[in-house]
Amino acid sequence: GFSHSSPFLLSPPIRRPLSICGVRIRVRVEPSARNSSRLSAAVNHRLRYTGPLTGKADLISVSSILSVAGSDSALSGDMPEPEGTRRSPQGVPYTELPHIVNADGLHLFCRYWEPDSPPRALVFVAHGAGEHCGGYADIAHSLTQHGILAFAHDHVGHGQSEGERMDIKNFQIYIRDSLQHIDIMKGRYPKLPVFIIGHSMGGAISILTACERPQDFAGVVLIAPMVQMNAESATPFKVFLAKILNRLTPKLSLGSIESRWVSRDPKQVEAYDTDELNYHGGLRVSFGMQLMDAATRIERELPNITWPFFILHGDADKLCDIRGSHLMYNEVKSTDKKLKVYEEAYHALHHDLPDTVESVLKEVSTWILERLPNPHGS
Repeated sequence: GFSHSSPFLLSPPIRRPLSICGVRIRVRVEPSARNSSRLSAAVNHRLRYTGPLTGKADLISVSSILSVAGSDSALSGDMPEPEGTRRSPQGVPYTELPHIVNADGLHLFCRYWEPDSPPRALVFVAHGAGEHCGGYADIAHSLTQHGILAFAHDHVGHGQSEGERMDIKNFQIYIRDSLQHIDIMKGRYPKLPVFIIGHSMGGAISILTACERPQDFAGVVLIAPMVQMNAESATPFKVFLAKILNRLTPKLSLGSIESRWVSRDPKQVEAYDTDELNYHGGLRVSFGMQLMDAATRIERELPNITWPFFILHGDADKLCDIRGSHLMYNEVKSTDKKLKVYEEAYHALHHDLPDTVESVLKEVSTWILERLPNPHGS
């Protein structure tokens, strides 16, 4: 269920329109995500590639975002070395990978799954902690079959993106980067409805992203989302201790994610363990604090949520507490909301037992399709 992309050729930084080997390159300036006053230049081109695992030809849209201004101080980092010299954590030059450059100058690896026909909607996919967006190919392909364009990136510090592994100064960076990527795609397809799919920590990112711009999204799909911290692991004493440790030794490891709880399918657990793009090290105290802060923010936002959402959660999930999903479903004011519980299912429903995976793919696609305008206008 985990896929890898072939490298894609990207143009070097440019200042004006030009044509290379018959490929027309356009430069346009767009506003970046909220909470940042900077502008970005988007260099876009399109090409075809054949996926190494599926053998299916997909039309890929590549966007390279080149920094042109400074970012907000609260979320900013040191400016990077010049474009063209940067390599992914795996040693691949970013000139050969589809990517965007975020407000801090960090390169984020991207994936795009486009339908054969003109797209009817856009779906941004937010992956979970320690993984990467390649694990969502099955969901993406199920959407492209219905004329939906899916896109995603590896969050900072994950997969093929830059940044220290599983270390973030502010959880808002994930939301800011998501909004930047969404804005790029909205600029290319301004008339299409936009949805978000988020899993685990990606569910928390999706919730807060939609809360920041509720008018921009037609709906949010949450697969085993992190809504609140596990009650047993986040007792008042443990939270107090974590705050002290975060000040004294923020890099202290709290232990790694237990892969056996990812899926009931042993093959999927093995795939998770052997995927070199997944993070298999320990989670730092500082990262745990950012997750707790995100959960606190979500709890404050719940009474204000009115946008459509669909939650899917396994009742045997030991990584993200299902009680958070029940809390969200019961607390929000949305009139268009749905919660589907899978009995005995584990955390990654899209990588669980085959029957569960089939159901999840069908449920997600159906829910999104039911919220699209009728293509015939009747």
